[in-house]
Amino acid sequence: MSEQLHPMAPHHLPFFITSPGETDALMIVTGIILIVAVFAVGLLYWHLHSLPERMAHKTQKLQFEIVAVLGLIALFTHEHLYWIAALVLALIELPDFGTPLRSIAGSVEKIADGAPPKNADELSQPNAGVAPVAVGRNEHDLDAEQKVRSHA
Repeated sequence: MSEQLHPMAPHHLPFFITSPGETDALMIVTGIILIVAVFAVGLLYWHLHSLPERMAHKTQKLQFEIVAVLGLIALFTHEHLYWIAALVLALIELPDFGTPLRSIAGSVEKIADGAPPKNADELSQPNAGVAPVAVGRNEHDLDAEQKVRSHA
């Protein structure tokens, strides 16, 4: 069989049409561009997805773990609401309640230990003529305690 062109066929073919049995260079280039584009979009998505976690980590937020968990939930469930919640938590500054509460707890612990004050002499002088008062009791409690003692 001879290779003759049909009389109606154009005599000059475009560059993207290859002869039978030859390598299609355009298809290979297009495939490589497609693979690179898919990886680039995936990396962009991954980078954008980790944005709240990176923001919370950079500013040393207390809620960093919550932001990280919300980011993972958003990644695996494809629910954008979790990502938005993580972004909002990464942007806001939660007040530090822990430090004042630890200070209060430490002070209460010192009081509860019952250690005598450092300068006991100075504290006893102004109260020399005053009778000792039970802390946290009122007259009714003291009267009830005296009645119990008198019956015993």
